[in-house]
Amino acid sequence: MTPSDAPRAAGPAHPAHPPGPAHPPGPAHPAGPAEPADLVVTGCTVLLHDGRERITFQEDAAVVVRDGIIDSVTSAAEADGLPARERIDARGQVALPGLINCHTHAPMVALRGLAEDLPTEEWFNDVVWPVESNLTERDVALGARLACAEMIRGGVTCFADHYFAMDAVAAVVAECGLRAHLGQAYFSSQGARGREASLEFALRHRGAAGGRITTALAPHAPYTVDDADLTATADLAHAHGLPVHLHAAENRAQTDASLARHGATPIEILERTGILGTDVLIAHGTGIVERDLPVLARAGGRTAVATAPRGYLKFAWPTTTPVRALRDLGIPVGLATDGAASNNSLDVWESMALTSLIQKSTEGDPRWLTARQALHHATLQSARAVGLAGLAGSIAPGRRADLVLVDLTGPHTQPVHDLAATLVHSARASDVRTTIVDGRILMRDRELLTLDVPAVVRELGERLPALVDRGHGRRIQRYDT
Repeated sequence: MTPSDAPRAAGPAHPAHPPGPAHPPGPAHPAGPAEPADLVVTGCTVLLHDGRERITFQEDAAVVVRDGIIDSVTSAAEADGLPARERIDARGQVALPGLINCHTHAPMVALRGLAEDLPTEEWFNDVVWPVESNLTERDVALGARLACAEMIRGGVTCFADHYFAMDAVAAVVAECGLRAHLGQAYFSSQGARGREASLEFALRHRGAAGGRITTALAPHAPYTVDDADLTATADLAHAHGLPVHLHAAENRAQTDASLARHGATPIEILERTGILGTDVLIAHGTGIVERDLPVLARAGGRTAVATAPRGYLKFAWPTTTPVRALRDLGIPVGLATDGAASNNSLDVWESMALTSLIQKSTEGDPRWLTARQALHHATLQSARAVGLAGLAGSIAPGRRADLVLVDLTGPHTQPVHDLAATLVHSARASDVRTTIVDGRILMRDRELLTLDVPAVVRELGERLPALVDRGHGRRIQRYDT
């Protein structure tokens, strides 16, 4: 990796704020020679970050885990005689920091394939929002279980979710072992109660599941949440030390409509309502325009953007997230899938490859975005985007033991001339063999250990006729930007 490939660190206007709840990253936990480690993963190649955050690889290595924290990264030979309660022989595999899905709607897997080949407005108004008016808490729980199973199998160890009936999602997270950043979505059409419910959820679940759950306030978007509610949300965020997660400038049409109606872009609305003075995660941002860049540059909080490129291609949006311009401002861009109702999958590997390819095409430059830069977005930048800087995103002493093992022995990943390129452009989600969160093995050799998928699929199938009914003529909201 040349110096020009190295992603720039966030500037002073966007400091990294590790979350306050449980599990602060600290020093490694040294142990006496007789005390066994909880887990040793040995014989693998480990993706590491050097002092300048460049991607490096250590071959024939071992990762030692104690109390859910990475104790050390050492050689396989040095770990050979180390006592351990559990060992994984990972020869032929690569250990990566667990992937982070920085923006999704997990329960929407229940709507996968229901609204196809439609423009955005029809997708929302004619199918998705009418169907979502049928949702029960049980539907949300089943969708979340299926989504979590898909993400565990695809090497995702943390996801940021923004949806309804989020108590059910939090319960699934606690059950299945994933890490999650959760927000209860609301619209201004719900009145003050929607905003209050979002706050109550965030305070009730902050630090839950042994610290694996962090929370955010979750107004839906500037076109469904008015300025008064956004201003109140910013005030609540400051008062309670909470971040904000919302959609904004999702596409260029939204930006054009906002300028015509309000004389301001969605990003400018976030500034004037105080949202950019909070720690905010902006979903999509393909409608961010040149005039928005100085606004983002002077934001007072930690600003991040989540990009989910597959959905943009499906909706035929003319622009994509301006990753390069945001990078130049020091704004982290995390990788995401959005919900499976629009994206059809929760495959962050695909998001990583598409981000690299689409950025090359958009910029007209094959040197941007490189495979190593894509891996940086998938690891450290994604961790920063969801407020987990210093906690996740790298395999290093003191970080939580969130890692995945990827098998590169298949014919589609051989031979390996450039390991970063193989991981980004050749490997697939199905090459993930093992997924570990907080040192707990959630999948081993492709066997899910915390979720019963056949039972979920069976019950969800029984409930689908009632869920997808649109004969009632209702919708939870209207898409009219």
